[in-house]
Amino acid sequence: MPKRNSTCVAEFLFEGFSSFGWQHRLGFFVVFLTLYLLTLSGNAVILTIIRLDRHLHTPMYFFLSMLSISETCYTVAIIPCMLSGLLSPHQAISLQGCATQLFFYLTFGINNCFLLTAMGYDRYMAICNPLRYSAIMGKGACIQLASGSLGIGLSMAIVQVTSVFGLPFCDAFVISHFFCDVRPLLKLACTDTTINEIINFLVSICVLVVPMGLVFISYVLIISTILKIASAEGRKKAFATCASHLIVVIIHYGCASIIYLKPKSQRSLGQDRLISVTYTVITPLLNPVVYSLRNQDVKDALCRATGKKTLSS
Repeated sequence: MPKRNSTCVAEFLFEGFSSFGWQHRLGFFVVFLTLYLLTLSGNAVILTIIRLDRHLHTPMYFFLSMLSISETCYTVAIIPCMLSGLLSPHQAISLQGCATQLFFYLTFGINNCFLLTAMGYDRYMAICNPLRYSAIMGKGACIQLASGSLGIGLSMAIVQVTSVFGLPFCDAFVISHFFCDVRPLLKLACTDTTINEIINFLVSICVLVVPMGLVFISYVLIISTILKIASAEGRKKAFATCASHLIVVIIHYGCASIIYLKPKSQRSLGQDRLISVTYTVITPLLNPVVYSLRNQDVKDALCRATGKKTLSS
């Protein structure tokens, strides 16, 4: 039950980076703004290249374009607010605004997890079942997988937002974070949050452990198939098609697991905030960087778009 003689909260304040001096905050602002603009422009380039180059009209690059759109929406939900908070500490956000931010953060964050799983399944079908790949991974199947990922993101976000904002918030109103996230908000509730903690943990299991398990199984089967390829050149080419995806998967799931699956007794909101910077600012940049620098097809498409000789020719 809410405490007596307490006032219901109408808005929250972000603690953000207010403990740092203005010189440090200005430095953070410049760095984070630069990374944000690089993320937006990198994803825009990938989307444009995939759209214009017919060589990239394949399931793998369809999922990559969906991931670029999702990552862009994900960063737009978080980073502008964070940048504003660096210039103006203890920024206020309304209860409705906080719920909206949490909804979009969870929707696109969870969507990213399942899109990476779909990309893992695509690589599994391409390498382990190449003769049936075109028949199974048709346009309809790709759209269904992408829609399913977004549907899971939307449903899980509704569950979480309903769970958190069904709680009473009384006297405490300073969020120990730079955006609205589940754990910092549960800390502010003036009632027992055990049920909500359990819901949060179960959702984390569903959107992190299950996709990670599926991706792990896919790559066990992929690697076992690749090792059976007779030629060294064939093995190298097969590994190359998976390398970019595997790098993004490891970093994405790694950061998210540290934040959301770490035991409560070992958790610190300060540490979570630091890891969240990596997860919300740096990790989204890896998608365009890794897929443009390590992917030969994308590099060749960029060369064709700029009129240069392709690197593979």
